[in-house]
Amino acid sequence: MRVWPVITYSLSPLEQRAFPHYFSKGTPNMLQRTQACIFRVVPPFVVFYFVYTWGTQEFEKSKRKNPAAYENDK
Repeated sequence: MRVWPVITYSLSPLEQRAFPHYFSKGTPNMLQRTQACIFRVVPPFVVFYFVYTWGTQEFEKSKRKNPAAYENDK
């Protein structure tokens, strides 16, 4: 029975490229993934914004005093 030698190849960390194809492939991929999930992510934020602003306005209205209640005061 013969044992075959195991050959391994490696690069020095100084020879490796830190960001290969970052702008040529990474940016289009990021845009494609953003377009794919934007309709799942944005609507809850929009709904939350409108509910929050409506709730804030209603709270401010409820803090005001009714001027009609004080018309006969002297």
